[in-house]
Amino acid sequence: MIAELGHFALILAFLIAIAQSTAPLIGAERGWADFMRVAEPAATAQFTLLGLSFAALTYAFVTSDFSVALAANHSHSLKPMLYKISGVWGNHEGSMLLWVLILALFGAMVAWFGRSLPTPLKARTLAVQGMIGAAFLAFIIFTSNPFLRLDPAPVDGGDLNPLLQDPGLAFHPPFLYLGYVGLSTAFSFAVAALIEGRIDPAWARWVRPWALAAWMFLTLGIALGSYWAYYELGWGGWWFWDPVENASFMPWLAATALLHSAIVVEKRGELKSWTILLAILAFSLSLMGTFIVRSGLLTSVHAFASDPTRGVFILLILAAAIGGSLTLYAARGSKISADGVFAPVSRESALLLNNVLLAVATAAVFSGTMAPLVYEAFGKVVTVGPPYFDWVFGLLMLPLLLAVPVGALLPWKRADLAAALRKLWAAALISALAVATAWAVWRGAGPLAPLGAGLAAWLLVGAVVDVGERARWRLERVGRMPRADWGKALGHGGLGLMVLGVTLVTALETEDIRLVRLGDRFETGGYTLEFRGVKREPGPNYTADIALVEVYAGDRLETVLRPEKRFFPVQRTTTTEASIRSGFLDDVYVVLGDKRTEGDDAGAWALRTYVKPFANWIWIGALVMSLGGLISLTDRRHRVGAPARRGRPEPGGAAVPAE
Repeated sequence: MIAELGHFALILAFLIAIAQSTAPLIGAERGWADFMRVAEPAATAQFTLLGLSFAALTYAFVTSDFSVALAANHSHSLKPMLYKISGVWGNHEGSMLLWVLILALFGAMVAWFGRSLPTPLKARTLAVQGMIGAAFLAFIIFTSNPFLRLDPAPVDGGDLNPLLQDPGLAFHPPFLYLGYVGLSTAFSFAVAALIEGRIDPAWARWVRPWALAAWMFLTLGIALGSYWAYYELGWGGWWFWDPVENASFMPWLAATALLHSAIVVEKRGELKSWTILLAILAFSLSLMGTFIVRSGLLTSVHAFASDPTRGVFILLILAAAIGGSLTLYAARGSKISADGVFAPVSRESALLLNNVLLAVATAAVFSGTMAPLVYEAFGKVVTVGPPYFDWVFGLLMLPLLLAVPVGALLPWKRADLAAALRKLWAAALISALAVATAWAVWRGAGPLAPLGAGLAAWLLVGAVVDVGERARWRLERVGRMPRADWGKALGHGGLGLMVLGVTLVTALETEDIRLVRLGDRFETGGYTLEFRGVKREPGPNYTADIALVEVYAGDRLETVLRPEKRFFPVQRTTTTEASIRSGFLDDVYVVLGDKRTEGDDAGAWALRTYVKPFANWIWIGALVMSLGGLISLTDRRHRVGAPARRGRPEPGGAAVPAE
C-alpha cells in the first residue's frame, strides 16, 4: 500500500507540474494576478508530493519490501542500513526520483525565499521550473517507474552493486545532484528574463545566490566522487577523464564562468547577453551529463546500465530544453543592450578573460568527451585519453591561474596594471622561492613540481594580499569585510591548494608492484613495508581476504595497513578495497591483488604500493573552495536579495515591470 501511495503522489506531482508550467506563464503574459499566484503553491505542492513519493520508495528499501521490483533488484536483507538507504538512489529509477525531488526543492525555495522578486519574473521562472519537472516526471512515470510490483515477491533481493556499498557513494550522488539540478534555477531565471525581454543588475543579483549554491554543491559532489574513486576502485588515481567524470566537470566549468560574469552584470551592467547564454549552457551541460549516464552510449563504473530507449526519451527532453532556450536566445539576445563601457585593463576585462578561458576549456573537454562517441556512430574507433585532456586543459588553465590574483586587485572600468602588479610583489617573491625550493628538493621530478609549487604560492599569497588590500592592511577592518569578499579569497586560496595537490602528486608519486610472501620486506617512496600475511574474515554481506602490511618510517613502525579483497556471494562479485595511511604530506596506498596458485610463484600475493605526496591537499582545496561558496551565500546582500523593480500596477496589486 505504501508503494501505491508513492506512485499516486508521483502522478499528482506530474499533474501539478503541468499546471505550474502553464497557468503562471499565461498569467504573466496577460497580467492576470490570480494565474501568476498559482506558481508558489504549485511549487510547494510539487515538492511535498515528491517528498512523499521518495519517502515511500525509501520505506520499501529500509523494510526490505521485495514485492517492489526496484528493492528486489538493488537491495538485500543482510545489507547494512546505510546502504539500504543509499540503495534508493544507487540505481536508475531511484536516482531519477531523487533528481526531480531536488528540482522541485529548488523551485519551492524560489517560491519561499523570492519575496523580493517581481511577480511576473517569479511566475515565469517557476513556470520554466515546472516545465523541466513535468518533462522528467513524464520520463519517470512512462519509462522508469520505481514502484513496479513483483508477484510473487522473491524471498530476498539481488543486492546493490558492491562498488556502490561505500560511504562515499552514499553522499556523492545527492551532493552532485544538488549541483547538477541546482543549475536549473539559473536556467529558469535566464529563460524567464528572455521571455520578459529584460535583463538588468537586479536580475543578476537574484541569479547569483542560486548559481553560487549550485556551484558549491557541485564542487562538493565532484570532490566526493573523486575521493571515492581514489580509495575504492584501487586504481591509485583521483581523476581519470572518464566520460561520466567529464559530464559533471563541464557544468562546473560553465557554472564557474557564470558566477564571474554575473558579477559584471550586477556591478557594471555589462556581459548581459553572455551571462544569459552561460546560464543556458551550464544547465544544458547538466542535461547532457544526464543523457550520457543513462542513454547506454558508454560503459563506465559511474554510469547506469539502462535501456537505450530511455536515452531517446532524455534526448527528446534535451533537444526541447536546449533547442527551445537557444532559439529564444537567438530571437531575444540581440536586443539585450549593455549599459556601460570599460577599458582593456580593468576588472571587467579580467573577468572576461576568465570567462573566455573557461569557455574554451569547457569546449575542449566537451569535444574530447564526445568525439569517440561521434566516430563510433560512423563505425570508427577513436580514443581520446588523459594525454589530450592533461595538455589542452593544462595549457588553458595556466594563464587563468596567473591572472586570478591580478584580476582580483583591478578596479572597475579602468585600471593601472602596473599598480596591481606592484601590490603583488610579495606573492611574486614567495612564488619564486617556492619554484627554486621545489626545483632543488625534487630535481629529478621534472618541471611540473616547481611549476605547481610556484602557482600554488602565487594563488595563496595573492588571496592574502586581496584581503589585506580590501582591509587597507588594518586589522580592525578585516572583521568588517563583507562575507562575499572572504568567500572569494577562500575560493581562490582553495584553488591554490588544489593546484599544489594535483601537480605534486602527479609529479612525485612512486609505484611499486611485486609478488610477496610472509615476512617479505621492501622499500618504496622513503618507506619500508613488511608483508605479514593474509587472513579471511566475514563481513555483513561478504567475506574478505585481508592482508596485514606494516609500514616503517626508518626503524619506527608507523602503521599497519589492511588492504582487502571482498567477495559478495549474492552478486558473485569480487571488489578491491585499498588501505591508505593518509598523512598531511603524503599517503601510503596499498592494494592487494590475486594469490598465485600455480608455478614457482604459487602461494605468493600480488601487492601494489603507491606513495602519493600531497594527495589530500586536492580534497582539502575543494573543501576550502566550497566553504568559500558557503560563506559568500551568508552575505547579507545575497540573503536579502535585490529590491523589486518598479513598474506599473496591475489588478490584484502585483507589479508588472515597465517595458
